[in-house]
Parts: sequence; C-alpha cells; structure tokens
Amino acid sequence: MRINGKTRVYGVVGWPVEHSLSPWFQNRFIEEQGLNAVYIPFPVPVGRIGPALQGLHAAGVEGLNVTVPHKEVAARLAETDADARRIGAVNTLRRVEEGWLATNTDWRGLRLVIEGLGLNLCGGHVVMFGAGGTARAFVHALNGLGCHLTLCNRSPERASDLLSHVVSSYPDLQCEVIPWTADAVSLVCEDARLLLNATSLGLRERDVFPFELSGEGVAIDAVYRPDGCTPFCQAAAGRTTLDGLPLLVAQGATAFSWWHDADMPSLKNALIGMQRQLGRDILPLPEWV
Repeated sequence: MRINGKTRVYGVVGWPVEHSLSPWFQNRFIEEQGLNAVYIPFPVPVGRIGPALQGLHAAGVEGLNVTVPHKEVAARLAETDADARRIGAVNTLRRVEEGWLATNTDWRGLRLVIEGLGLNLCGGHVVMFGAGGTARAFVHALNGLGCHLTLCNRSPERASDLLSHVVSSYPDLQCEVIPWTADAVSLVCEDARLLLNATSLGLRERDVFPFELSGEGVAIDAVYRPDGCTPFCQAAAGRTTLDGLPLLVAQGATAFSWWHDADMPSLKNALIGMQRQLGRDILPLPEWV
C-alpha cells in the first residue's frame, strides 16, 4: 500500500472500535480494485459523533461506516435514503460537498446471510434481543419474510419504542414484546426458528449473555470475536450458531459498492481470506460462499 497526496480516506467510527475487523477486509477490497485509498478506524466517544462528522468531512474523508453507539444519532446528521429513513438508523456515510449522504447496509447484510443459509422464515417465529440501531435494521430485513417477531430488550422503554416503530412502519409484520427475564425468554425460544442478537453484549471481554437459549434452529449474532465464541453463541450452543463476521463482511461489501459505484466485492473471497487470517472456521458458511 502506498499513501500519497491523492490517497482517499475511508473509515469506521464507533466506541469502542479498536476491535473492528472492517479495516482488514475493506483494505483488501481496495487492493483488489486497484484504488488509491485507505480505510482506518476512528474512535469517537459517546456524545461526540456530531463534531467528529463535521471534522472528518472538513478533512476530506470520503466515506464512513458507523457502528455502535452512533447509528441513530448519525441518521439525524445526514441526508438519508428511503431505507435509512424508514429504519431510523444509518451505518454508512458518503461525502458530498454539502455534507454526508447516508444509507443502511446492515439490513442487506442480514438478508444476504438468511438467504445464504437457505433459512425459510415464512410462518416461523423469530426472537430478537436489542432495540437500538442494529435492531431497527434487522426489523427492516425481516419485514416481508412472513415471520412473527418477538422483541426482548433490557430497557422496557426502548423495547416499547421499537414496538411502536414496527407497528407504524411495518404494519404487516406481527410483533410483540416480552420482558428481559429468564422465564419469558425460555418460553419463546422453544419454538423459535431464528434467534438474533442485536445488542452490544459480547463487545467487552467480561460480557456474558444472561439467558440459556434453548430450542432448535439458527442463532445469528451481530457481535463477532476473532475466535467466534461470543457469549450469545455460547448461550445458544444447542442451535446452529453464526457469529457476526458474515454479517460484517456482507454489509461491508455492500457499503464498498455504494461508496465506489462499483460491483459488490466477492463475499466468498473475503470470508475465506478472513478464515485464513483468523485461523478458524466460520461455520456454517452461507451458501454464497
């Protein structure tokens, strides 16, 4: 990689962000396309995303991924497309002269993984943990798949807000809220075809997932770890589990395509390369690999 005065800068903003694997595969995409660009992490503390976006725009940064906890605030600071407006959260920004254009590729990432796993959710039950920006994107991805959705979140107020959003924005999606208790979770997990973790639990080493997630089917975590052993995946060990790496790569490839007006990079090559980089399998690999 050669850096010079014409090198375009892209990156990811979040808190924390030092764990992010996005720089690894985004820089691989850049190299494969022969672009004069670089992708780097930008740690932005809670409450500082506004001035950070102003400064990065002024400095000429061309594009950004946005991760927790900034997705909902960033949506109010940029010009969003139709999907992002409906979701109410963004994860990808592109620089224009007037400011930032924003979209959401998280929902596309989940759709790609669900399709790649050959998972038919029509008539099935989905349980999702979380009520933030990632959860809103997951709701958008689930809409139209014919499933029944149960929401569970540590903050009942946030869960209620998300339920109101689902009712008003996705009237055809059947949805309910259950309390953040072991008894309630155990009851709904038994017949759930898919479990989703859209919380931040697992980002810190000391995190544990507080429930045993029973039943058969699939469990997909938005959180990833180099070894794949997230607390959520461990709690759902009786199911087919997938940590957040395929989601991360799928949404990242979609973001790359949007930034550069290019075809989407190969998900297969990126995931196989990441397996080699991390020295572990990402199982089960979606069918698009």
